[in-house]
Amino acid sequence: MSEESKFPVMVNDRLLRAARGEEVDQAPVWAMRQAGRYLPEFRELRAKHDFFTMCQTPSLACEVTLQPLNRFPLDAAIIFSDILVIPQALGMEVEMRPGEGPVFPSPLQKPEDLSKLSPVGDVSTKLQYVFDALTLTRKELKGKATLIGFSGAPWTIMAYMIEGKGSKTMSNAKGWLYKYSDASHRLLKIITDATIDYLVGQAKAGAQVLQVFESHAEHLGPQLFREFALPYLKLICDQVKEQVQLLGLPDIPMIVFPKGGHYALKDLASLKYEVIGIDWTVDPAIARELVGPTKVLQGNLDPCALYADKNSIDKAVKNMIQKFGRCRYIANLGHGMYPDMDPEHLATFVQAVQKYSRV
Repeated sequence: MSEESKFPVMVNDRLLRAARGEEVDQAPVWAMRQAGRYLPEFRELRAKHDFFTMCQTPSLACEVTLQPLNRFPLDAAIIFSDILVIPQALGMEVEMRPGEGPVFPSPLQKPEDLSKLSPVGDVSTKLQYVFDALTLTRKELKGKATLIGFSGAPWTIMAYMIEGKGSKTMSNAKGWLYKYSDASHRLLKIITDATIDYLVGQAKAGAQVLQVFESHAEHLGPQLFREFALPYLKLICDQVKEQVQLLGLPDIPMIVFPKGGHYALKDLASLKYEVIGIDWTVDPAIARELVGPTKVLQGNLDPCALYADKNSIDKAVKNMIQKFGRCRYIANLGHGMYPDMDPEHLATFVQAVQKYSRV
């Protein structure tokens, strides 16, 4: 029996087809961080469980992943997890602190600290809970939406491992790029190897599209990006696609999202990612010119637009759809949902996308 045959037949494969560049009846739509704290049902569950307990318990991760699908007619579910499960699997402690976000009690401080990391070969075993959550969710979706798996990009993960928490400047991590260039490349390669195994495991488990979040691209310029980000993003895409093919799995479209990385769009277009996500600071017409006619674009409504009244949201979405067009396009926000947003405003966003992009 093939891997795909154990899952329900797809009823709605709109996003999957759009990611492959195929014709669709309307632009597929989903929202980054669509499963999260803005939903009262999520907050209710979160009050009973630690964040990483939710990530590590497949039934809970599945439940949270499906919560937005139960409310909104979305074309994709993205598995509930976190990009920092990779550092955890490499042996680093990560805490999710209220009001502060993720914190590493013992971040990497000098190149010698790389010796403390666990072997890359252990990563897939340690992250089996993500694979189990994906398989369960794919079955529970019953073909009603495409299932997206994801990881953080190596530079983004490296930045967290060194900074130990969020940072406005990423100066400690960027300092490594300048002071410890060789060690930085060693660390990036460790993260890359772990990420490749992790994403291939997600594909085997039932993920149909994979997104790589380069959430800290804004802290790099063209030169640093070309040296410390682009080669590893390329290696991930090339190797994942090659290994998925060797396993006899269906070709899996991949999305790269360089938050704040407008300067890197042309470079990213040279890679094999089918889809390039853009944030709200990028004009869709300029993005299309930079990436060329064959790539699929994803984005890019300013998340804060959802604080507006519903009529204003409707107009903003109409304007966005007019700029992107319907072909080779996946509608999304330019970043994730914020915890204090009104769920009904996301409903307005989704409905407007469907209204204005329909054939």
